[in-house]
Order: sequence, then structure tokens, then C-alpha cells
Amino acid sequence: MKRTLIAIACIFSSVFLWSCAKPDKPDEKATYNAPEWAEGIVWYQIFPERFRDGDPNNQPNRERARGPEGWEITDWTQDWYKRDQWEKDHTDDFYDIVRERRYGGDLQGVIDKLDYLKDLGVGAIYFNPVFDAQSMHKYDASYYHHIDRNFGPDPEGDVAQFESEDPGNPSTWTWTSADSLFLTLIDEAHKRDLKVVIDGVWNHTGTEFWAFQDLVKNQKNSQYKDWYIVNAFDDPATPDTNEFDYEGWWGFKGLPVFQEQNGTLMDPIREHIFAVTKRWMDPNGDGDPSDGVDGWRLDVAEEVGKEFWMEWHGLVHEINPEAITVAEIWTDKAREFIHADMFTSVMNYRFAYAAKDFLIDDKITTDEFVRRLEQVQKDYPEGAGHVLQNLMDSHDTARLASFTVNQGIEYEGESHPRDGFKVRKPDESERQIQRLVAAFQFTWQGAPMIYYGTEAGMWGADDPDDRKPMVWEDMDYEPETHHPFEEDRPADNNNFDSDLYRYYQSLAELRNSEPALSKGSASILAHDPEMKWVFFERVFEGGKILVILNRSDNSRVLDISEWVNKSDIRDLLSGDRFSVTDIPINPISARILK
Repeated sequence: MKRTLIAIACIFSSVFLWSCAKPDKPDEKATYNAPEWAEGIVWYQIFPERFRDGDPNNQPNRERARGPEGWEITDWTQDWYKRDQWEKDHTDDFYDIVRERRYGGDLQGVIDKLDYLKDLGVGAIYFNPVFDAQSMHKYDASYYHHIDRNFGPDPEGDVAQFESEDPGNPSTWTWTSADSLFLTLIDEAHKRDLKVVIDGVWNHTGTEFWAFQDLVKNQKNSQYKDWYIVNAFDDPATPDTNEFDYEGWWGFKGLPVFQEQNGTLMDPIREHIFAVTKRWMDPNGDGDPSDGVDGWRLDVAEEVGKEFWMEWHGLVHEINPEAITVAEIWTDKAREFIHADMFTSVMNYRFAYAAKDFLIDDKITTDEFVRRLEQVQKDYPEGAGHVLQNLMDSHDTARLASFTVNQGIEYEGESHPRDGFKVRKPDESERQIQRLVAAFQFTWQGAPMIYYGTEAGMWGADDPDDRKPMVWEDMDYEPETHHPFEEDRPADNNNFDSDLYRYYQSLAELRNSEPALSKGSASILAHDPEMKWVFFERVFEGGKILVILNRSDNSRVLDISEWVNKSDIRDLLSGDRFSVTDIPINPISARILK
């Protein structure tokens, strides 16, 4: 979850101790080990509410969405910036109301499209939060131990089950219809050899979280008064004044922050999170984690104490030694968290910064591009380079396609139409930049991650415009003709881009079929700051792949005979063969050679 106003503007005792013992502190001499399955795997990020509506009978209602009078579900295929009547009646500002929209994406929709992901070449799915929460993005949890009521088939029945439990006592927890469907999803994914990783938000909750609700009701008499950072309790002697005050995440009261002590969460919070962790990693509680999630992506990881992370990882690895944990850390501070006792991997935003600055914006030299890539390699333990989650866009950034339209825009700033960000579809030259970026993403060391719809041609500014409903081949979408501020814009066809999909599919197929690309070492062989090309190799057990990136607007002809002891070489994408002394490469393009 990004630390900006935009990213969260949408969120307006005795505790039963779980019988699982607190894990021993990890051995400080432990050796870093990443699960083999994660090496070079192709990731796909799903934002559940916007991926696919597979069940029309479980839609959220106006009360759950906190919508204004007249609120209704938004049509999946309509122009993103076109406002329904209830939106117009509420406000003239598109961004004042768009976060109350709901499109109805759910777990059945994901299950229905698992074969699509498999055919694309995906090996692992990362889900944005799936736990019960009021917002469309779900970073404001109401419960950690239940899947969102509107992601399953029986929202009303699930709520009745919530109310029958003591959420602080895991022995009372049951499996709701949404929980059970999620376990079915895991099973169906595993049948297709797809791994499932979910988002854990252990720093803060929503105001609807069950423990916070008890705190609001009972104040200093609440069993959960030590769970949150309370600045002042409400004084019952002053009924007309509410003095209750607490710390919200980065000052935002919609996300109350958990309390820590000595670098870790308070004991009862920790025990609750341990219970939740075991529930989703080993649902049957039989010691066999094969029916559970394959790992976690952890939100705002650097904002939770390292002592907690070491204790929590001890439990995770006890349940499933082959589980992966991925930290959300945007800076080089991530190197403090990637080691044997903590995280396996990180959302590799440093990769995205480098790729954007050179391949999209053309604002750094090849020297700086290479320096950044090599620095990332140096900063992590041996073996970690193969599992770094190499992304280009996410739910917290503008989409890759829109970065190519708005070249020079900062990765974390100014990517919003309020600041002049162009909302149009990329033209062919801009799509060619996207293809160059994708070629690099799928050939450099690490594990490439596709943000849902990037492969289908989707574009959009930062949150909320990066969270449009997925574009599907079996749907006919309205052209985008509207603008959030009623400015003129071209009419853009918004249907599924089959050509771009096939390009991503071919890159993923190469990635999955060539061990040098998934598991090989990565070395820069040469680069030219003036000519703007970079030449690198991937090597594994004698197999070698050579990659040339040309950021220049001019064609190049390169002689690579110094590095190849053959007379000719083949381009794996086109199938063409070339003399090693005479390798042609078009402007803004890549060669993947064997």
C-alpha cells in the first residue's frame, strides 16, 4: 500500500491464546534459502474486485459500499470515466465518488479464468487482500480469518456466521461459504501447478475490525485496549464530546495502527496473527500445508518491527518450509529485510525505477542503468536474485502502458489527471516501448510479475485509474471517450489486445522453457551510452541466452563474435538466424538470442 493521500482516500480483556506455541527465535546462523519453485517464476497480480465477476448473485449492496442515494453496481464494460446518474447527483468531481463504485469481481471469477492464466504462462498468483473488508481494495480488514463476504456465494449467510463467533477465540471459528470457495480456488490452482500468495496486512486494520469495534464501544474497559495506539479515551462524564483519539496509518483515521512493544506487536495481536497464519497455510490443521496458500506478500513491511517478522517467519517456515514471503518495500532499505530469518523476496520496485528511467523515459545513461541493476544483485543474499518480484506496475502505480504515454513522469508522483497526466491509449510507438520493457522484464534475473490486464492492453493513471475492471476477450467494451475533467480526448478502443497478449505469452513461454532465463546468472557483457544499447547474458549449466536491448530511435548492427564461438545465432522470438558479426536490431526493440 503506497504512502500517498490518493492511495487511501477511499477509506473514509482477556484474549484467547491460540494453542500454537510462540516459535523459537530463528537461528541467527541460518542460511538464506529460497523455494526452488519461485526461481524465475512468472507472477500475475490480481486485484479481486476488478478481475472477473463470476457470480452475479453475490454483489455488494449500497450499505456495504457506503454509496449515496441511488447507488448501484457499475457496468463492467462501460467507459471508465463515464459517470452513472447516482455519481452525477452526488458530486461534479469524478474522483470524489469513484471509490464507492463496485464492479462485482469475486473468487468464482478467478476460478473461471485459471486456465487463462495457465495458458498465458503464469506460475504464481499474488492476490491483493481477500479478507473481509468494507473498501474495494480490502486493506482495511474487518476480519483476517474470513474471506470477504462478497467474494463468495452467500454474503448474508457469511455475516450470520461472523456474528455467531468470538473472533478473539480461534476455537469458535468456522468456515464461511467464501472461505470454502477460497479453499476450492487454492485446490483448482494447485491442480494447474499455480501457486497462490495472499496479502497480509499486519500493521493496521480498518475501523470495522472486530477488536477496534470493541474498543470504540467499551473504551478503556475494552479487552482490546492495548491492541491499538490510543491517544485519549472518551470521557463518559462529557457525553456531548467525543475525546476518543488514536493513531491512524500515516495520520489517516480509517486505518488504525496496531501497537508494538520492543520491536514486535503486542502479545495478543501476535497470537491472533499466528492463528490466522496457520488457518490459511494449513486449513485442515493436519500438518500438511498442500491445501493452503503458498506464501504471503506483506504490506508496509518496514513499518512493522523486525522482531515480529523474525518470530512470524519462524512460524511460517515451521508450517511450510517451501513457502515464500514477499516484502512491500520501495527502497534499498529492503536489503535489511531479505535474509534467512526474514523475507524471501521483495516487490522489486528498484528494478522498475531503473527500467522506467532508461527504457521508457530515456533519462539515464546505460552506465547508470547497469550500475543500478548490478547494485540490486549485490544487495541481496546469494540466490535471492532469482526470486525478486520484478514488476513494472501495480495497484499503487500508474499502469505500464500509461507510463509510455506520459514519459518523464516520476514513478511515484504526478501520475494523476489532476496533474496533467494524459489518459489516452498508447499509440503504436508507445506500445513498442512497452514491448521492449516486457522483453527486458522477462529476460533479466528475477521473477517477472504482470499486473492484471497489462498483457491485455490496459492503461490508466495512478490509483484509482489503475484499478479499472479487467478487459476480457469475451466482452465488448465501450470506447473511452470521456475525461475526468470533461477535457477533449480521442475515442480509444478499449477491447482486449490479442496481439499484445500473444507477445506476453511468447515471452512467458520462453521464460518457462529456457532454464538460463529462469535460473541462470545474469551478467552485463557490454553497453554503449551514446548508441543506447545494452548487451547481457543469462547462463545456466552450460546453456546461454544473449539479450540485446536497443533504446535508440535508430537501427543498429552489432558484432557479438567476441562472446559467441559460433558463426551464426538464432532469435528466439522471430526464429530468424543471423551471423554473429552482423546482428541487426530495430529501434526500440530487443533481440533474445541463442
